[in-house]
Amino acid sequence: MGRRGILMATSGLLAAPMAAPAVHAQGAWPNRNIRMIVPYPPGGATDAMSRLAAQKIGEKLGVSVVVENRSGANGQVGSTAMLQSPADGYTILGSASIHVMARHVMRNVPYDPVADFVPVARTARGPLVLVMSPSRPQRTIPEIVEAAKRNPAQWSFATSSLGSAGHLGTIEFNRVTGANIEIVGYRGTAPALTDVAAGNAHLMFDPVLATLPMIRGGQLRGLGIATASRTPLAPELPTMSEAGLPGFEFFSWYGVWAARAVPAELVARMNAALVEGMREPAVVERLTGLGFEPLAETVAEAERFIAADVARNAELLRIANFQPE
Repeated sequence: MGRRGILMATSGLLAAPMAAPAVHAQGAWPNRNIRMIVPYPPGGATDAMSRLAAQKIGEKLGVSVVVENRSGANGQVGSTAMLQSPADGYTILGSASIHVMARHVMRNVPYDPVADFVPVARTARGPLVLVMSPSRPQRTIPEIVEAAKRNPAQWSFATSSLGSAGHLGTIEFNRVTGANIEIVGYRGTAPALTDVAAGNAHLMFDPVLATLPMIRGGQLRGLGIATASRTPLAPELPTMSEAGLPGFEFFSWYGVWAARAVPAELVARMNAALVEGMREPAVVERLTGLGFEPLAETVAEAERFIAADVARNAELLRIANFQPE
């Protein structure tokens, strides 16, 4: 799915104006535009969720929050640019769960994604869906595993980027099935899914927002959703447990970060603005309709979750003997 498709899917969320300039006392924060750097290209769930967060922060604080896509080096370009900006609350980061795993999947990352950043809040989470190229004759996960073990060179997994939820889900799939299917990294969701649809790659885990429209359009074959129960958005899609992998659950989550050096009171104000925005009934209804679970956390709650999530995924990488690239 290209940028147009993703942004059309979220048009109901982004219809309100991003800017609501207000008069501020001299020296008060914020009294000018805030910049949100998104370290991935337009057209994916991370970009769409970040733009929603920017809209809500801007509405509640009465300023423009301008989104700037700075992709490259698996998120390092944009994240580094954010840290190199003054720690004054006027530059923030919109990203996904992949951000906190940077040092576990890449060598020589010039920052610590946990120590150098503070989460303003997580905004939503979305379950992963396993999809396959429709050109392949297999219809079930056991059939795929059998074929991949028999002819491993004829199979590959696409992943949008190293350390993403989809990448971690792929590693776990290989571990529990013993299939050891090759994992091919792409620069974003759109090119990865395009290659799977075309049959250049064969399998992929990605959130509902991007995959479900392509499943419905016949461009992808849906094999299972990584949740405990079926989604009402696609009740015909079995859970991964029903499809043959008991207990297999994986979610991608999205959030906003500031530099750790930003004053805590400014982070708290952004958190309050974002939490208020994510609790709006129209936002909850729209996100739920797109397959996301809206989140509204304090900074401390987000920090506790991230610590546990990093520990879980680091252990997964260790068991899989994954080496940073």
